[in-house]
Amino acid sequence: MNRRIGVLISGRGSNLQALIDATRDGRLDASIVVVISNQEHAAGLQRAREAGIEALCLSHRGWPSRDAYDRALVRELTERNVGLVCLAGFMLMVGASMLEAFPHAIVNIHPSLLPSFPGVDAQRQALEHGVKMTGVTVHFVTADLDAGPIIVQRAVPVLDSDTAESLAARILVEEHRLYPEAVALVLDDGWRLDGRRFVRTGDVS
Repeated sequence: MNRRIGVLISGRGSNLQALIDATRDGRLDASIVVVISNQEHAAGLQRAREAGIEALCLSHRGWPSRDAYDRALVRELTERNVGLVCLAGFMLMVGASMLEAFPHAIVNIHPSLLPSFPGVDAQRQALEHGVKMTGVTVHFVTADLDAGPIIVQRAVPVLDSDTAESLAARILVEEHRLYPEAVALVLDDGWRLDGRRFVRTGDVS
């Protein structure tokens, strides 16, 4: 797979920073060529600029349709020859135009063991449900919310003393470790999709 990555963000960009760090220290053999935010004041844009990465705001407001916005995203990404799109706190659903332009090449990270607790406030959902284990999932993006094929997962225990904030902080540590690993797996091409299952071809004959 083309190792030129585009990252989409909406906020602080801590998972973006984890990807930047991994490309710099050799854990991720790839180049982040552009960071795009739908929010003008997203802190992650400054993270990208400080790392020497092109960063731009493409607001989702004011377009005649959501598909028009998605097609604009596609233009920006394809003009830079992006091969893999990484969502890192991008708070918009990805539409059909993006999915068609990047088939099985858009990934997202979510702070739960999907399919449990999709959507926002996953950590609070886990606490309220009373689970003893939650975690992190990296998955391919599809038209359905947090429902694409799962690439990798990592468990995080829920402590009796946890608040939503303390649980989120511990999960975030694992997010920063897992996202670069998952992106490296996808870029290495040693996998296939068997229905919904992400199968590493080195593991299965």
